[in-house]
Amino acid sequence: MRIPAQPRVIIRACKDYDVETLRRIYREGMEELGLRPFGRTLVKPNLVAAGEMFPYAYTRPECGEAMLRALQDVGGGAMTELAAGERCGITVPTRLSFEQSGWEAMTSKLGVKRYYFEEESQVEIPLTHPHRLRDYLFTPEPIARADFFVNMPKFKAHPWTTVTFSMKNYIGIQDDRHRLIDHDHKLNEKIADLQFIIQPQFIAIDGITAGEGRMLTPTPFPLGLIIMGNSQVAFDAVCSAMIGLDPRTVDHIRLAEDYGFGTTDLGKIQISGDVSFEQAKAKAKGFKVGLIRVEKYFEGTNITAYAGPPPEVEHSDYCWGGCPGAIEEAIEILRVYDKETDAKMPRMHVVFGKYDGPIAAGPGEKVVFIGDCVEWKGQLQGKLVQIQSKYKDRSTLDPHTAKHDDIFKKLGTTSAKAAVSKSASHIRLEGCPVSVAEQVLTLVAVGGLKNPYMDPKQVSHFTRSYLGWRSRVALNLLQRKRYQENGTFAHRGQAAPELALR
Repeated sequence: MRIPAQPRVIIRACKDYDVETLRRIYREGMEELGLRPFGRTLVKPNLVAAGEMFPYAYTRPECGEAMLRALQDVGGGAMTELAAGERCGITVPTRLSFEQSGWEAMTSKLGVKRYYFEEESQVEIPLTHPHRLRDYLFTPEPIARADFFVNMPKFKAHPWTTVTFSMKNYIGIQDDRHRLIDHDHKLNEKIADLQFIIQPQFIAIDGITAGEGRMLTPTPFPLGLIIMGNSQVAFDAVCSAMIGLDPRTVDHIRLAEDYGFGTTDLGKIQISGDVSFEQAKAKAKGFKVGLIRVEKYFEGTNITAYAGPPPEVEHSDYCWGGCPGAIEEAIEILRVYDKETDAKMPRMHVVFGKYDGPIAAGPGEKVVFIGDCVEWKGQLQGKLVQIQSKYKDRSTLDPHTAKHDDIFKKLGTTSAKAAVSKSASHIRLEGCPVSVAEQVLTLVAVGGLKNPYMDPKQVSHFTRSYLGWRSRVALNLLQRKRYQENGTFAHRGQAAPELALR
């Protein structure tokens, strides 16, 4: 798995997004680490969301251009392909994030190939370690076949996993249908399992303007650093310690260390650069992480939240990786889109997990039960209401038959469900997890709020990207059928989709 014997982390000062300065920093970082790109070289940024609503959520294109140029400087003719690839936030076409982030224009200017991972053939990767969640994972073919892999995350907080540095960026190496599987209270274990797919030779995080507090709509934090490394566990350990966080309290970092992917012991990590670790800690002082329970998060607003534990068969006290964190991101999106969201929101109640307490819903106040595992029994508006769990054990979920979410279908079904339940005391959302997008649409429908998906400035771009995505997927299916019929696969001379390569 290419785990370096000597983990190294390089901390460099960088005050702005000047491409040539960044290019020199990346080039010097690779040279210091003794790296030379070769073969199929793939850069994976964090483009979870972009555009004017999400200015601090993604790896900036200046960082991308600088990295791609630095790879050309160092690798030269040893590279047979230079590409950038990503899967952005669920239900949104990655084409749109590439366009809105500036990565599409930048890669076109450089003549670098783009991979939209949900449009690529998916490859089955077997897992054999004793603590695995399942026996195999799926990842896009460009990831599975990469010879030299560069991970370019954004330095951010996260409401599900505390922070999102190098390892958490791996959630974008799966398409929607596979990404949502185990994206629940086992999310940190899923992230640790994803490490078995591939390890990056080079890591470089965009920490010039970091993002604190949230994941999609973070508050800008002027960190002024570019941090590079050759080992994900060591890299994330240094970044965590920099903000005053014990890296082993972040579950996916602890698990990855326990699985043999590196060390969190700073005494065993060689730290160099023109900024010392102590100086970096001073720069990061006061950085806010994203972990906050949903009940606390909505205090003082028109939404009251109630959360019980996830299913007893996999008991933990809270589902950090699923529906509760998704609604926090959903309301933040609506707040960015419409500053009057909180004032316009009617009194409502949201319930997660197996909740046994009372729900203080007054007349006309809607209660939204969210997720397959939600359970509750009690009185609402003078009537007995019993919500039963629809949770399916993860062993029954087969990634081979998992299907993509469709945002337009969700838009229709969510609106229809809200309309049918308009006079009812409650509404039930099914899913494990219920995605950020679906919770945005539910809050819009129940609260009578502005719908960001229908923004006139965005809808044409979104629809064009959506149609491009669906057309590409349809073509892939046609090519796969041709392969099955003829025993040949014409798509770029690659292996047939969903064949185990490792």
